[in-house]
Amino acid sequence: MANVIVIGGGAAGMIASGRAAEKGHTVHLYEKNDRLGKKIYITGKGRCNITNDSDIDTHLSNIAGNPYFMYSAYYTLDSQATIQFFHKLGLQTKTERGNRVFPVSDKAGDVVKALQKYLKQNCVNVHTNTAVKELLFEQNCIKGVALCNGKKVYADAVIVCTGGLSYTGTGSTGDGYDMAKATGHTVTNLYPSLVPLKAKQNWCQQLMGLSLKNCAICVKNQKGKTIYKDFGEMLFTHFGVSGPMILTASRHIIKDLKYQNFNIEIDLKPALDEKALDNRILRDFQKYSNRDFRNALDDLLPQKMIPVMILLTEIPENKKVHDITKEERKRIVKQIKHITITIYDTRGFDEAVITCGGVCVDEIDPSTMESKKIKGLYFSGEVLDVDAYTGGFNLQIAFSTGYTAAENIRS
Repeated sequence: MANVIVIGGGAAGMIASGRAAEKGHTVHLYEKNDRLGKKIYITGKGRCNITNDSDIDTHLSNIAGNPYFMYSAYYTLDSQATIQFFHKLGLQTKTERGNRVFPVSDKAGDVVKALQKYLKQNCVNVHTNTAVKELLFEQNCIKGVALCNGKKVYADAVIVCTGGLSYTGTGSTGDGYDMAKATGHTVTNLYPSLVPLKAKQNWCQQLMGLSLKNCAICVKNQKGKTIYKDFGEMLFTHFGVSGPMILTASRHIIKDLKYQNFNIEIDLKPALDEKALDNRILRDFQKYSNRDFRNALDDLLPQKMIPVMILLTEIPENKKVHDITKEERKRIVKQIKHITITIYDTRGFDEAVITCGGVCVDEIDPSTMESKKIKGLYFSGEVLDVDAYTGGFNLQIAFSTGYTAAENIRS
């Protein structure tokens, strides 16, 4: 049996540690924070979206970066096996909209407790408040690690599960990228992904806190080419926009935001075409024909949106509805169907759900997660250049790659 060191006590690190120990290896898990699973506690707004209860093809289709690298790992541990894994540890789950899987308790802490139980069952040696400084290797073979306290610890295999750069407050500060580079690996460009977006329009501040449940968006580049479309939920903030649709949309533009702005056209009434919407407005205007324009939109728009609509249509707010012209009505239709914001930046790694980029997967064996450059060195989780959309897919990547690495450690 091998002596194994796992660096990082997140989702990938805990499942890798537990599985390696379960197979009979002696395992030491090093975590620089004072507790394990710090990032897990804040995933899914504190509820922890463990995985997505769907087939492997669905998981692959929801990976934006290097999906086919994950093929073998998913066949080693897929979402069904992950759900059963947690059930065996006493964690009951439920499946919600979009096949998202959560603990029945709605407490992310219960997921951490289940993983800690797995570590304890298999006698993993856990070292919190212990940071790893660098990897030790000779002649393209791993030898162990050097800790930040100066101590050197030797091992037959090392699994790097240090996470990415997203939510740096949880300890994801890019340590694994430096370790990878020091051992001759390529680290691709790093971007904050699934991240809120900053808009140029000041009126977004007026809409802060407004959530749109059933709207459509169309993301276009500066040449007017459509980059991404979606239907669902979004949120206005003091800096711009956020919410599920926006986070997914961010993945499609983050690599180019440095070079150009993007426009997001929001359709507030996607169920109506422009003619049907015009008829709807006409009916409302007949109903409120003697009111001022500002008081005639309550049936059509959220209250917070009305001042912005007045601003964008340039129709005087105190103009009587029966005096509004056909041309002005067209402007209302246009704004409701194509209200546009200009995106110029993201909110950065501190608010990103995941990191886009990482250790180049061409240098990692996809069936074992072992480095092709350094024998006995493995990489798992967000440190790899693999990232997915929201819905439990990123945690499944962590679980699958961590489990696969542990499964393939040589005795």
